[in-house]
Amino acid sequence: MPELPEVEVVVRHLKSRVLGATLETLTIHRADIVRTGHDLTPWFPGAQITQVHRMGKCVVMTCERSQDTRYLLSELGMTGLWFFQATLATSPQHIHCHITLSGTHTSDLHYWNPRRFGRLWLFDASGLEAFRQRRFGPDALAITQDEFCHLVHSTRGQLKPFFLNQHHLAGIGNIYANEILFRANVHPHAKGHHLRRASSQRLHQTMQEVLREAITAGGSSIQDFRAPNGSQGHFQDAHQVYQKDGLPCPHGCSTLIKRLQEERSSFFCPSCQKKR
Repeated sequence: MPELPEVEVVVRHLKSRVLGATLETLTIHRADIVRTGHDLTPWFPGAQITQVHRMGKCVVMTCERSQDTRYLLSELGMTGLWFFQATLATSPQHIHCHITLSGTHTSDLHYWNPRRFGRLWLFDASGLEAFRQRRFGPDALAITQDEFCHLVHSTRGQLKPFFLNQHHLAGIGNIYANEILFRANVHPHAKGHHLRRASSQRLHQTMQEVLREAITAGGSSIQDFRAPNGSQGHFQDAHQVYQKDGLPCPHGCSTLIKRLQEERSSFFCPSCQKKR
């Protein structure tokens, strides 16, 4: 499932190719792919794409026309991707939205989502803000150390579910939660309010480092993820614990990585990652 680094990679590709373009047509091939804003669809043709940014794990395109602004938000979900060319989709029948553009070298955008866990939303400004407040806590890449430590110390639950809860912290999913906790030497079942200040500070620093490193590597291409130009990421080659159960701890302690079979599998080193 695309997480913050993968979505950021998508946003950066789109920024480089579609900013300033005029959206000529917006064609929805499946009505159920649009969660909110069907009635706004006719507004978009003729609008200019003036900004592309990330909101949690979502891609937001800002469109302006006649001093009015609307937003096309896409949630990538388990398998959702944007492609510049339809031929990049392994199953073209699952392209559920097609955008044509003018004024740029990129003439098409295709939203591909075979499992349809992701959706599209069409918003005005108030709708987008309401969505943000309803769905997302602070962004994992933007949150300050003090804000992060306060959040961690305020939670009485386990840290692994804390990372996965988008209302607490936006952008992180199972892959990066495992990698961050391991590199910070924090057990996935550690309780936030029990964590020492130094440990929560280290956790924040590690989180920022892992996310930025993953973005630079193009994200983690596990199963379907590819950038809009079809390129794959390489951060999966740097994974230290995710799906590494049974292998020796890369910290050199000789302990085997263990897997906790929960709702979302946790991978950790019993020696390096203590609960306290």
